[in-house]
Amino acid sequence: MDIREKMHAGELYDPADEALAREQAECLEKLYDYNATRPSEGEKRAKMLREMFSEIGEGCYIEPPLHANWAGRHAHFGKNVYANFNLTLVDDTHIYVGDGTMFGPNVVVATAGHPILPNLRGSAPLQYNLPVHIGKNCWIGAGALILPGVSVGDNTVIGAGSVVTKDIPANSVAVGNPCRVLREINEHDREYYFKGRKIPGELK
Repeated sequence: MDIREKMHAGELYDPADEALAREQAECLEKLYDYNATRPSEGEKRAKMLREMFSEIGEGCYIEPPLHANWAGRHAHFGKNVYANFNLTLVDDTHIYVGDGTMFGPNVVVATAGHPILPNLRGSAPLQYNLPVHIGKNCWIGAGALILPGVSVGDNTVIGAGSVVTKDIPANSVAVGNPCRVLREINEHDREYYFKGRKIPGELK
């Protein structure tokens, strides 16, 4: 198994490998250019994202600055994904995001980890990566952290500041550290969009 296969198989590998480092540096040059674009350069940004990401659907909008270990090379975004400021993708392996999902500011999606055993984190620390899957029409609240190997089901809301350490099912509202399911999306949510504020009839 070569080092690139290890990257995507959850195996331990050396992230400082020279060939990997050169490849990663090229990606980060593109990310730097993306983050230097002007607010008026929407078409340019969209073109750059198509070049940087493994897959990105129509209508995606990622507000700079974007932070990503591989500039999105291992990120697969569906259509109409929205990300507010400071989305961080630790995309050392694959991150999958479904259509219509929204990220609040300062969200981190991490695929990489390091062994707990100290001698494996010494002068040449080893790393392993596990993919993250986020479904369609999710809302990931500001400051949430999604850890390696986690799946979030369709339509789910992750509360602001949550630390998602385990899979979260579809159609849920989940919050906390560690993140736990608070409740299912229900009939109350069809009537009210926030506390006592009713959804206007024409929007139901």
